Amino acid sequence: MHAPHPTEDVHPTHVLRRGRAPLLISIPHLGTTLPEALRDDYTPLALTLTDTDWHLDRLYAFATQLDATVIAARISRYVIDLNRPSSGESLYPGQATTGLCPTTTFDGQPLYRPGREPGADEIARRVETWWAPYHAALETELARLRGQHPDVLLWEAHSIASHVPRLFDGKLPDLNFGTHGGLACATALLEAVTAPLQRHPALSWVVNGRFKGGHITRHHGQPQRGIHAIQLEMCQCLYMDEQPPFTYQEKRAAPVQQALQEMLQAAMGQLGQAR
Repeated sequence: MHAPHPTEDVHPTHVLRRGRAPLLISIPHLGTTLPEALRDDYTPLALTLTDTDWHLDRLYAFATQLDATVIAARISRYVIDLNRPSSGESLYPGQATTGLCPTTTFDGQPLYRPGREPGADEIARRVETWWAPYHAALETELARLRGQHPDVLLWEAHSIASHVPRLFDGKLPDLNFGTHGGLACATALLEAVTAPLQRHPALSWVVNGRFKGGHITRHHGQPQRGIHAIQLEMCQCLYMDEQPPFTYQEKRAAPVQQALQEMLQAAMGQLGQAR
């Protein structure tokens, strides 16, 4: 195994690769690690990790060419969801969702064997062990980049199965942008991000639809302080098979990968004028 690059940190919760551009890509649901001490608590279905945001590190591999900073989770969202507030407060009151330490899949199937669900003490331990280090790294990197640039973009990279009846009706649009109802990002920056989609008419998209941005977008997106946050929740069918073994499909992925790169390049071109 190669030694970490000087700009790379490997932590049990995440891998962090530092860049110098005014762009931080966060991938909080990429992780597939279930600690050995917890594995016996989970159902066989949980061990398939079906709700993972599969292969987003591969889809966003061009980030190194942009000199972006990337923080990507290693711990599974079935252990703790890094895009939820540590209080466990629901981000979508009244709607079906999963919690800080989920006990069901997106489809509502149990993740834990009967009686093995985490209690308050165990949840607090997971917050301290895995949630806190990810968010400390986010804070540190955003502060570092803001020290170098007047405006930076925090890009929350997510993906989900295109059909999840418990969470939304029908098929989800291909690209789902969330900016906390416009509070997390300057309008001009969002317009710059979505402009390249005119060259990709096959991709359907919506802003602040079913997904308006999770905790990371809502907490860190403060345009008045020079930190703009955009969450992109994309359909997994754009780049992979949505059924096990969740295979990455290179040819299918190429067009959306090109669109992603164009959008992020457009964002960086706009950042100096974002205020």
